[in-house]
Parts: sequence; structure tokens; C-alpha cells
Amino acid sequence: MPRRVLVIGLDAAPPRLLYDEFKGELEVLGPIIEDSTRYLMKSTHPPITIPAWISMMTGKTPGELGLYGFRHRKPGAYNEYYIANSRFIKHPAIWDILGEKGYRSIVVGVPPTYPPKPIKGYLITDFITPGPESNYTWPPMLKKEVERLVGAYIFDVVFRSEDRDRVKRELWEMTKQHFKVLRYLAENKKWDFFMFVEIGVDRVQHAFWGFMDPEHHKYEPGNKYENVIREYYKLVDNELKQLLEKMPKDTVLVIVSDHGAKRMKGAFTVNQWLIQQGYLKIRKEPRKPGVELKELDVDWSKTIAWGWGGYYARIFINLKGREPHGTVDPRDYESIRDQLARELENIKGPNGEKWETRVYKPEELYPEVNGDSPDLIVYFDNLYWRSAGTLGWPTNYLPENDRGPDDAVHDWHGVLAVYDPEGTLDKGFKGEVNAVEVKDLIMKFYEK
Repeated sequence: MPRRVLVIGLDAAPPRLLYDEFKGELEVLGPIIEDSTRYLMKSTHPPITIPAWISMMTGKTPGELGLYGFRHRKPGAYNEYYIANSRFIKHPAIWDILGEKGYRSIVVGVPPTYPPKPIKGYLITDFITPGPESNYTWPPMLKKEVERLVGAYIFDVVFRSEDRDRVKRELWEMTKQHFKVLRYLAENKKWDFFMFVEIGVDRVQHAFWGFMDPEHHKYEPGNKYENVIREYYKLVDNELKQLLEKMPKDTVLVIVSDHGAKRMKGAFTVNQWLIQQGYLKIRKEPRKPGVELKELDVDWSKTIAWGWGGYYARIFINLKGREPHGTVDPRDYESIRDQLARELENIKGPNGEKWETRVYKPEELYPEVNGDSPDLIVYFDNLYWRSAGTLGWPTNYLPENDRGPDDAVHDWHGVLAVYDPEGTLDKGFKGEVNAVEVKDLIMKFYEK
């Protein structure tokens, strides 16, 4: 018989914390994980919230989905971009497939589900939702139920801020509100599949990792925020305990994260490097640090390539016939990409240390390359260093994110733990599973 499944999505929860350091202190999650079939969840290329969650839920790679992050470059434009949203998802997710089979789903906070699409069941959109004034539920009248229960729904917090007290306060408020809504839905709506993603896990790690991790360059022993991340996991654990009290006792539990997290060593100024290597030409030097490329007078008629910042660097080739002022002949496209990849992989750290930088062409990573992909995908020093797209800095190596305070970067492995209270699964660690395999793993519980 098909089983009910609750998917507990903890955005960016790393194995280091959930499987190891915090497990013994988590009253609910600890024993569940101990009695689960456990995996390391190998994230997508790139290991980012969008596209990782929807890759797991559709079983499709980012290339097949045409999603390579939050932002995507508009075709033929140098500085214009669009934000990924649910309209770009052309493949059915788990809840779509289950709906066709007659099963009802509750889906809350799974990126990207804004704007809301019809499903057989109930849906509340994710953190890319512009705000509580938006239409963020399916069916639309569910929004009024949510507002009667908690007021204005909180989708996210501003976490790149020096005011850590405010960040902590708002994270607690958001998370408690989210779980209040989850408990309401569990009690008052019929469902066969229930999934939520709590974005607060990611946010607390970005804001407070440097206060927790002795290996982080910001860390100071005994600081006032040293245990904030640990306290937040305990908050989630307590809220989850109350939610599970509303669930049928035979519900299968799936605890999963879209990627991991680790300390950030710094940010590498990719566009400054491209200028120094002669790939990017500007007519006038920036007068202050942190200047956006679009604010500068770029000589596109002499530019070969430019880049974007983020958890990974996206490199774009100024290709004739594709860009308005393209300089690279299509016959030279591959040789330019190969040359750039070699030079990027040879970049060393601030003290001359060797980096584990990996550079990929999209077609090397995906069975299909759809949408508006970059020409090269670059992970500086195995993701330890962010890519900084801004210019005007006195060095290429920044100790901080150029977008504001941020202590953590993403890591390749998240968690995946499957617990069946009826004891039909083997307990223990079973190795690695790829993100695109998660969908089929969950769907097995709905096979008759």
C-alpha cells in the first residue's frame, strides 16, 4: 500500500552538523537520523538552492531545467538579467506526478514555487516571493487562512547584516511562524505527501558560521554568538517535535538538504583578474571599491570575456553573432574557452598556495544544456572562495563577501536520511546519492 511521506527540507544543512556535531543534542532529529537509512546527498552543479531543490523534486539536472542559479543573463545583453521562478519549470515535480495519480500534496517553501501553480492540494511559495502582498498560495483562498493564523507571512530575512542581534531575532520569528503554519496545515488539510523547506537553516549559517567554527578566520573563542547555529538547530528540532505530533504515526520521514555548508575563506575578484589578464577592457578605472561592472565604461569592442560573482563564477564569452559587440569569432570560441579554463585553474591563493579550482563547460556537466547558461562554470578552490564580480578593490583577495557580511559558502554534500517507523528500511550509512535520484527514492513509497 502507498505510504504517507513527510519531506523535511533543511536548506544547506551539512552532514558535519546534522550527522555528527549536533545529532546527540537534538531530541527529535537525532534519534530519527540514528534509526534512518542515511546518505550523503551529492548536490547539483552548481550546489545552490536554485536549482538544487527542484532538481531533486523533478529528477532533472540544472542543464535539463535550464536553471543555473537565481539570476540568469538575458540573451544578447551584457548587464541585464532575470530571476528564476516557477514559470521556468517545464518538468513535473513529485507533487505534479502524485496529483495525476489522485494523491493530495501539501508543499511549503520549496524553491522555486513562486508564482504558485495549481496542484492537487495546497501550496505556499518560497523565499523568492516578493512579499506577503503577493499571491503566494494555491488555492488562492489559502492565503486568507494563513493571514488569519499568523498575519503577514515571512518568506525570508535579511541575513547579510552587521546587526547580528536583529538577524537572530528575525530568524527565530520567521521559523516559529513557519512551523505554526505547517502544524495548521497538518491538522486541517487532507494530504498524502507533505513537503516543506526551511530556508532559515541556510540563513543562520551564512550569518553566524564565523562565530562558531574555530577554523574560520573571523572566529574568536567565547564570542557571544558562538552557539547561535547550535541553538537554531535546537529550535527547529523543538518545532519539528510539535509538528510530528500532528502526523500519522506511520508517516515515512525524509530529512534532506539541497547542499552543505562550510567556512568561507574569502572572495576572489574575478572581473579584476579578467582585466589584469587582458580579457576585459575598461576605459576608466573605478574610483572606489565595490563598483559594479555595469557602472563602468566597458570597451566591449575589445573585450573577450567578463564574469559574474556568486558562490561560483559564471564566465561569459563576448561572442560575435550572439553579443551586440561580440569580438570572438565562433571559430575561436572553443580555443578561447580552453585557454581561459587553463588560466583560471592555475590561479593561486593570496599566499601563493595551490587552489583546487575546477572549471567546466556546461555541456560537460549535463545531458542537455537548456536556457541561458554561462560559457564557463568556475568553482574557486573547491567552493571555499566566492566569486566577487565588483571592481575597484586594492587586491583580488577579499576577506569578506563583496555583497555584505557572510561567513559561509556552499559545499557539495547535503544530507538525506529516510526513516520508516514500521521498520521496513535498513538502518545505517549507505554512501552517496545524487540529487537527481531523490525523486525516485521518494516515489517508491507511492508504488502500489
